[in-house]
Amino acid sequence: MMIELLLGVTLVGALLTFLAPNKVAGKLAFAVSLLPVVGSLWMYLNFDGSGNALLGGTLAYETNAQWVSLGPWDLTWHVGLDGISMPLFVLTTVLTTLAIVSAWTPIDERQSQFYGLMLLMEASLIGVFAALDFFVWFIFWEAVLIPMYFLIGVWGGPRRKYAAIKFFVYTNVASLVMFIGFMALVFGLGDSVTTLGLPEVAQALRAGELGSVGGIAPGTLKALAFFAMFAGFAVKVPVVPVHTWLPDAHVEAPTPVSVMLAGVLLKMGTYALLRFNFTMLADVARGAASIIAVFAVVSVIYGAMLALAQQDLKRIVAYSSVSSMGYVILGLVAYTVYGVGGATFQMIAHGLISGLMFMAVGVIYNTTHTRMVADMSGLADRMPWTVGILVAAAFAYMGLPLMAGFAGELFIFLGAFNAFPGSPIFTSLAMFGIVIVAGYLLFAMQRTLFGSFRLETDYEVTPAPFHDVAPLAVLLILIIALGVAPDIFMQMIQDAIRPILVVGGGA
Repeated sequence: MMIELLLGVTLVGALLTFLAPNKVAGKLAFAVSLLPVVGSLWMYLNFDGSGNALLGGTLAYETNAQWVSLGPWDLTWHVGLDGISMPLFVLTTVLTTLAIVSAWTPIDERQSQFYGLMLLMEASLIGVFAALDFFVWFIFWEAVLIPMYFLIGVWGGPRRKYAAIKFFVYTNVASLVMFIGFMALVFGLGDSVTTLGLPEVAQALRAGELGSVGGIAPGTLKALAFFAMFAGFAVKVPVVPVHTWLPDAHVEAPTPVSVMLAGVLLKMGTYALLRFNFTMLADVARGAASIIAVFAVVSVIYGAMLALAQQDLKRIVAYSSVSSMGYVILGLVAYTVYGVGGATFQMIAHGLISGLMFMAVGVIYNTTHTRMVADMSGLADRMPWTVGILVAAAFAYMGLPLMAGFAGELFIFLGAFNAFPGSPIFTSLAMFGIVIVAGYLLFAMQRTLFGSFRLETDYEVTPAPFHDVAPLAVLLILIIALGVAPDIFMQMIQDAIRPILVVGGGA
């Protein structure tokens, strides 16, 4: 019942925070958020799951109870964790706490509502990574949109309403497309499934139980469902060309919301791709490997080139996320231990690194009140701790050895290089993306952080307060720890992805 306990604590904490006075809301939300952190770390240390949640593995912290009947299907409260979802579970709780602390300086109005929505979003994200019944999972999946919409639309920048509506419309339409694709599979399985449980659907598809729907042959139905779900999840990742909502959302969102958006919400898309597309329909994914790899490589290169052209530090990091998620897609389609395992590891690594980058940019903005590269220079002398950590985060993004980004990208490149026809070319092109990443990050740092001090605003630049720098230091320590000892998560990840490789015919 640990998952239910953490969900309950977070939801009750969100309610209490909504009712609390503004002057104590931030501290109360921080205290509440520590409980899921402690709980998730205890769950990680005592994790005893094995195998894959959808393909017959032994789940940790599992609860499976019938909820209600919906026509021919029984809806169940089915939650549990395997080696794929456990690291994402921990990432969610840790980043939420750090994001709440990072909000203490910039959020100075309607604080109780802000922090209450942050906790509500955390509860929804916990449900997304733990739910194993499609109906329950879909409720949590859609519930994430609600607090994010208000967090951007109320506390965002000058174009916040446009960004919030664009985010909501893109992701909601994508959810509809994905829902149609999945339910087409359920209808095709007919009487072979009596529940919307993800393990039951996955194993029925594996057993060849899929029939025709509306005259559409099973093979064609599989392909159509695959691409409908891929399109739906690609928006959340996001994959080029359905990425345009992300930079707008990041630029207008307050810093703590950008941290959660890049650090966790984007991982919802790659996690869902792994669970639905690359596990349930592995044969289709293998057959379309080259097509999917094209999307991955275009996202890597195009996202990096767009970042190179930006002058706003937040837009630079936002487009970097588009590029980094391309690596994850390339790893998933490889169907090798290091490919899929590295892609899953990269979700965690990118969550920490992108969260740190956005947080550091936010600390600089709190002091300078500008994010434009051309407006400032020489910040290193005035904000040494913040700048030092930002430089370290940038090197982590570039793949500096002994940091989490290097480990994730190395695993992906090793796993993808000879995985499918044309993969050496795709992998080589993706590797070139690192050069572009280094180019725009080094250029931006050289302009803003070093040289003679200059600031095109009237604000005094002083070192950031301790409560702004402390979350940065914690994230940097975690990034280095994962880079030095990737087996902190990689061992359980590999155990959970091996059954997927058998289904997908990978190495």
